[in-house]
Amino acid sequence: MNRMKHVFVALLAASALLLPGAVSTPQANAASPIIIRFASLAPSGSGFMKLMKAWNRSLKKETENRVELRFYSGGSQGDERDFIRKVRAGQMDAAGVTTTGLGIVARPVLVLTAPGLITEYDQLERARTQLGDRFAKLFKDNGFMLLAWGEAGKNRIFSMDEFAKPDDLKRLRPWAWKDDPVFAGYITTIGANPVRMGVPEVYGGLQTRMLDTVPASALAAVALQWYTRLNYMAKENFGILIGGSLIKQEKFDELTEHDQKVLIDTSERAARAGDTMARRDDARAYASLVKRGMIEVDTSPYKAEWDAVATKTREKLTGRVYSKSLLEAVEKAVANK
Repeated sequence: MNRMKHVFVALLAASALLLPGAVSTPQANAASPIIIRFASLAPSGSGFMKLMKAWNRSLKKETENRVELRFYSGGSQGDERDFIRKVRAGQMDAAGVTTTGLGIVARPVLVLTAPGLITEYDQLERARTQLGDRFAKLFKDNGFMLLAWGEAGKNRIFSMDEFAKPDDLKRLRPWAWKDDPVFAGYITTIGANPVRMGVPEVYGGLQTRMLDTVPASALAAVALQWYTRLNYMAKENFGILIGGSLIKQEKFDELTEHDQKVLIDTSERAARAGDTMARRDDARAYASLVKRGMIEVDTSPYKAEWDAVATKTREKLTGRVYSKSLLEAVEKAVANK
């Protein structure tokens, strides 16, 4: 849930995503490369955008300058809903988004952020590997291709005010991304009232106390400067911030078969490097926030209450956001069965 959230943000299963039947068009010459316009919420100077630029250098080299990424970072193209709208309209070609953006294209993908379902990185790796083909089809059916999955740290609750158990959130003003039904559902299950707004509005909302509680990773809270308005953060996380790189299928089909493979391979390499960086930097950001005086909240004495809310939320979202069979498939992957 963050501007980066993508952290985020975000961003995968290469062989699973090599979709058959792609249409090839004549190769562009070196003087006239195919430009892929790529939107992101990540700040231009962030580690994530540096990684994206390294991806572009690899892509250009391995396609002999036939394909090039052109980045529009820092939310210059709006919020993630704007990204998807612009890609569909042909104003952008691709985007790095969180599961919120992924869910606008293929809503069932939001199962990966169902509270309490995936809380460790190995669980996430199993789920995205075992269900890669299933998710790829969801995107293709909606005119997109998922190039790679990505991560932006462990999702936990931050607040201006003290909290420890679910009932404490009832007296707070928790933010929920206006395009994210999952965390909003989590908050309403608790009995609190979510404050719905886009990512660019969050910092201002914290300044005016229109909201006082946010879900975020430590990495995102630091990158977006939200931590400057917050005092408490939960030790325990209720999920992992997940994202991905999406490209419009029509744009992908403009590339030759060779260059399609290069785009997928280089995006996968960049995504895996991004995961390593995000996991490391999220842990460092957490330690840094503690050192700066952020108060850690031990929610474990109320674990049964948090787990009950998470379970009830997942049940409420079943049939509305994702199917029961998809939830069960993810649960099976998480349990390594």
